Amino acid sequence: MVNQPSINSESPDSQEKPAKIHLPRTSESETLKKIRHTTSHVMAMAVQKLFPKAQVTIGPWIENGFYYDFDSPEPFTEKDLKAIKKEMIKIVNRKLPVIREEVSREEAERRIKAINEPYKLEILEGLEEPITIYHLGEQWWDLCAGPHVENTAELNPNAFELETVAGAYWRGDATKAQLQRIYGTAWENPEQLEEYKRRKEEALRRDHRKLGKELGLFIFADDVGPGLPLWTPKGTVLRSTLEDFLKQEQIKRGYLPVVTPHIARVDLFKTSGHWQKYKEDMFPMMAEDEQAKAVEQGFVLKPMNCPFHIQIYKSELRSYRELPMRLAEFGTVYRYEQSGELGGLTRVRGFTVDDSHLFVTPEQLDGEFLNVVDLILSVFKSLQLKNFKARLSFRDPESDKYIGSDDVWEKSQGAIRRAVETLGMNYFEGIGEAAFYGPKLDFIFQDALDREWQLGTVQVDYNLPERFELEYVAEDGSRKRPVMIHRAPFGSLERLIGILIEEYAGDFPLWLAPIQIRVLSVKDEFLPYIQNVVKELQVLGIRAEADTSGERLGKQIRNAETQKIPVMAIVGEKEVESNSLNIRTRASGELGALPVAEVIERMKQAIENYSDF
Repeated sequence: MVNQPSINSESPDSQEKPAKIHLPRTSESETLKKIRHTTSHVMAMAVQKLFPKAQVTIGPWIENGFYYDFDSPEPFTEKDLKAIKKEMIKIVNRKLPVIREEVSREEAERRIKAINEPYKLEILEGLEEPITIYHLGEQWWDLCAGPHVENTAELNPNAFELETVAGAYWRGDATKAQLQRIYGTAWENPEQLEEYKRRKEEALRRDHRKLGKELGLFIFADDVGPGLPLWTPKGTVLRSTLEDFLKQEQIKRGYLPVVTPHIARVDLFKTSGHWQKYKEDMFPMMAEDEQAKAVEQGFVLKPMNCPFHIQIYKSELRSYRELPMRLAEFGTVYRYEQSGELGGLTRVRGFTVDDSHLFVTPEQLDGEFLNVVDLILSVFKSLQLKNFKARLSFRDPESDKYIGSDDVWEKSQGAIRRAVETLGMNYFEGIGEAAFYGPKLDFIFQDALDREWQLGTVQVDYNLPERFELEYVAEDGSRKRPVMIHRAPFGSLERLIGILIEEYAGDFPLWLAPIQIRVLSVKDEFLPYIQNVVKELQVLGIRAEADTSGERLGKQIRNAETQKIPVMAIVGEKEVESNSLNIRTRASGELGALPVAEVIERMKQAIENYSDF
C-alpha cells in the first residue's frame, strides 16, 4: 500500500462548534425592537452632527438590525462609518432621555419647515393623528411611532455595529431621488453581536455565489442578463440528479409527466387572474402591432405553469374514474424581478419549478393532500433537511387581493388545517401569505445559520377550476367541479440548489455530488489502470473521473479536497497488483485498501440509499 498524505477534511462537522447563542429576530423581541429603533435614531443624529447637509427620510428596524436613508450631497465611505459609530458612542454615553411627544399636524409641519426637512413633510402627509415625535434629549428629533428605550444609557455601545452603505430610491421609486442607506445591527449584549458577526463570516464562507464559482456549477453573464443563470456541465449534473430523483419518486406515486410551452396568449392569464394581479411582475407583452398592444392582445412569457396544466385537463371530458389526475412538469417560468432584488440563485428572473397539479374530487381532497405532504417529507429526508416547520398560509380577510367566496376559502383552509393536525406537524399560521387563488401549506426550512427559507409548498384551489369551468362526470352521470392541488416539493430548483450549496457548504452528499469519486495515481505509469477503473465505474452510472494532471500526489489530494469530492481512490503499485483501490472519504476519513469490486458495490449501495460511502 502506498504512503499517502493525511486527509484534511473541510467538512463543517469536523470543526469544533461554538456554544449555541440564540439570536432572536426583531419581530420576536420587544426589547430588541426598542434597542434597534432607538439605535437607528442615534445613528441619524450622529450623521446629521457630522454631515449637516444630510437630510433624513425613514429609519425602521429590520429583522437583524436597522437602517436609515439619507439624502446627502457626498457619498458615505467606510471611513465615514467609523466616524459615525464613534459619534454614536458619544451620544449613548451622554445618557440622553428618549422623550415621546404628541403634536398636532400643524405644529409638526411648522417644526419640519423650520429645520428644512422636505422628506419629513412628505412622510407627515401620510400619517394619521395623533402625530408622535421622539426626541433624543434636546438636540434631535424625528417623526416616529416608536417603540424606543427610555434613555440612551440602555444601549450597550459594545453591542452595535454599522455594516454597509447601499443605494435606495425614495419610496422605492426609481423615478425619484436616489438616497444612501446605512445598515446597522444592534443587540442586547456584546456576546450576541459577536455571534452575529461569526454567522455573517460563516455565511460568506458558505455563500452559494462564491462556492458555485469555485466548484464550477453555474455562472452569470452580462451579455445574457441579470438573474438568468447559465449551468455548467457539473451544475447541470447536479440539476439533473435532483430532477431524476423527484421524477422517480413521482412515478412511484402515480404522477403523469407533461411538457408545456414557455409563452402563451395573454388571455390565458386573464382567465386565471395572473394578468390582473401580477402584470407588473411579468415580462412585457409581445404584440404584433400597436393596435394589438392597445387592446392587450399578444403573448407573454409564462409566470406560472398551472394554466397550462389546466388546458391539458380540459382538453377532453374527464370521468370520476380518471381522478385523481396528477400532472407533473419541471417547468421554467419567468418573473420580471427588480434588479435590486436579484441575489444569486435564490432570486432570479428565470427559474424551474417542480410543478404538479392534481385534479381531484372533493372526497379525494384530504387523502391526496396527505399523500403530497408525505412526498415532500420524503424529499426533505433524502436531502438531509431536518430543521423545518409548517406555515399555514391563509388569506387576510381585510385584503382585496384574493379571488373567490368566503365559503370556498373556508373549505380550502379547513382541508389544510385537517392535514397538519392529522400528521401532528409543528405549524403556525401566516395570515396574508396565501396565493390570490387559494391557501397554502408552506414548509419553512431553517438552515445551519438559523436563516429561514421557504421550500416546498402545497396549495388547495377551488377558484381556478371555477374560472376555467373545469368539470368531470360523476358516478351518477352529473357534471361536477374538481378541486385542484398545486404542489412543488422543491419550489424553485435554482433556489433549492442555492440553499443546498450553503447548507452543505458545497460538501454535497455522495448521491448528489457532481463528481462522486476521483481516482488518483501515484505515478503516470498507473494511469491505464485508473482509467480502466473509471470506465468500469461510469458504465454502472457512478460519476467517476481520473486525475490525469500529472501533479504530485499531495497536490492531487488537495485539489480533490478543494473541489469537495466525496470519495478519493488512490492507486500505487500494490493497488495495481491486488486489483484494489486505497479509499479515503470526506465523511469517514481513510478506509484503506479495498478490492475494486467491493468499492463498486459499496458505492452503488450508498448512492441508492442516499447515504455515505
